Amino acid sequence: MSLERRERQNCHDEPNDAAMSDALSQPGLGTLHDLLVRHVDAGRLPGLVALVAKGDDVHVDTIGTLAFTDSTPMARDSIFRIASMTKPITAVTAMSLVEEGVITLDQPIDDLVPELANRRVLRAIDVELDDTVPARRAITVEDLLSFRMGFGLVMAEPGSVPIQRAEDAAVLRSIGRPPWPPVPHDVDSWIAALGALPLMYQPGERWMYNTGAQVLGVVIARATGSDLPTVMRERVFEPLGMHDTGFSVPSGKLERFTTFYVPDDDTGGMTVIDDPATSWWSTPPTFPDGSGMLVSTLDDYWSFASMMRARGAGRDGTRVLKAETVDLMTTDRLTSPQRATTDAFLAPHAGWGLGMEAPATDAAPDAPPPCGFGWDGGSGTTWRSNRTLDVTGILLTQRAMTSPQPPEVFDDFWRGVNAAALG
Repeated sequence: MSLERRERQNCHDEPNDAAMSDALSQPGLGTLHDLLVRHVDAGRLPGLVALVAKGDDVHVDTIGTLAFTDSTPMARDSIFRIASMTKPITAVTAMSLVEEGVITLDQPIDDLVPELANRRVLRAIDVELDDTVPARRAITVEDLLSFRMGFGLVMAEPGSVPIQRAEDAAVLRSIGRPPWPPVPHDVDSWIAALGALPLMYQPGERWMYNTGAQVLGVVIARATGSDLPTVMRERVFEPLGMHDTGFSVPSGKLERFTTFYVPDDDTGGMTVIDDPATSWWSTPPTFPDGSGMLVSTLDDYWSFASMMRARGAGRDGTRVLKAETVDLMTTDRLTSPQRATTDAFLAPHAGWGLGMEAPATDAAPDAPPPCGFGWDGGSGTTWRSNRTLDVTGILLTQRAMTSPQPPEVFDDFWRGVNAAALG
C-alpha cells in the first residue's frame, strides 16, 4: 500500500464542516461520476454501479456495459459476484442464531465440527506438518467470526511453506487462491480435508484472513440441520427483500449477470474469468462458501447495508438483529499486537469486529469513509458505512483485485463519496 493511499485511508483524518449537512452535494456527485467514468472510458473495466447515501438522500450511478463484448447498459439490477462482501452476510446469519441461543459466541465448535476437535498446531509457520504441539484450547464460534481460529491466509509466495502446499493439494481454496472456481467438495468433505491439516497458530492468538468465514458456514448449517443458502434466505434475504442474492444465478436472470475479468499483466488487457453463458454460478455449488461466493445487486446489498446502518432494522422496519448485536459486530476486537499483523488487509486505524472491518479503538469516529464498518470483495467490490456521519458507499465492479491493496477505482470512489457526502 503506497504512502499516499495510507494517508487517504487514515481514520484519524477529520471531516470538514460540510459533514454536518444532511444532503448530498450536487457538485460532489458530479465529481464522483467523473472519477468513476474515467475508469470505464480507459477500458479498465466495462462498467460499474455505485451508491452513496447521506441520511435519507441516496444517489445511484450506473456506468458502462455488462461486458466489453456486450452493449447491454449496466443497470442497478445488474448481478455481480460480491466475493468477500459475502463475509458480513455470513456473520449476520450466525449472529441471528446467537440471539436465539442456537449457538453462543464462547461455544467450542467441537460438537458441531468434530473434524476440528483436538487440534494440533504447527511449531512455526514454515515447519513440516508433523512438527506440532497440542492446541491450548478449542476453537470457538467467536474465533471464527473474529478470524482468530488459527488458520488462514499466509502472506508468502504461494507454495513456499509446507502448509500452503498441503492446503492447495486439498483444494480448499482458503489461504492462497480465490474461491473460484468452486471447490470439488461438499460440506462434509471440505471440512474433513481441513481437519486433516494442523492449525498454523493457537486459537485466539492471531488474526488470519478468510478461513474462519468458511468454517462458520459449516457451523451454521450443522447447528440448524439445514444448509447455508436456506438459512441465509430465511434469516437475511427474505426479511430484507434481497431477491437477487444467492450462491447461484437462475437461468431467467443470467441476462442481468455481468462478465467477470482479471487484468492480464502480459498483454495489459483483460481476461475473462467467468462468462454468464458458461458461468460457475449457473448451478448451485456443492460447497456453499460463506467466505466469498454470493452474487447480489446494488439494491439488494443496499438493503443489507441499510439494516446494518440502522442497527439491525430493515428499511421497512423488519428487524433482523438487535441493535446491541450490530454494535457488537461493528466494534473492534483486535489487540494491538494482532492489528500489527493485518497491514496487508486493514487500513491504518482499522480493526476487525465480527465478520467485518470495524474502526479500531483509536480511530476518530467521524473520520471520513472508507473509515467505518463494512468490507471489500476480491471481485472488485467495496462497502463501508460510517454511522457517525450517516454516510454509506457501495461500489460493484467486475474487475478482479490482484492484491489485498485497494485498487485505484476504490480510491477514486471514496474520494468521490466524500466529495458528495462531506463537501
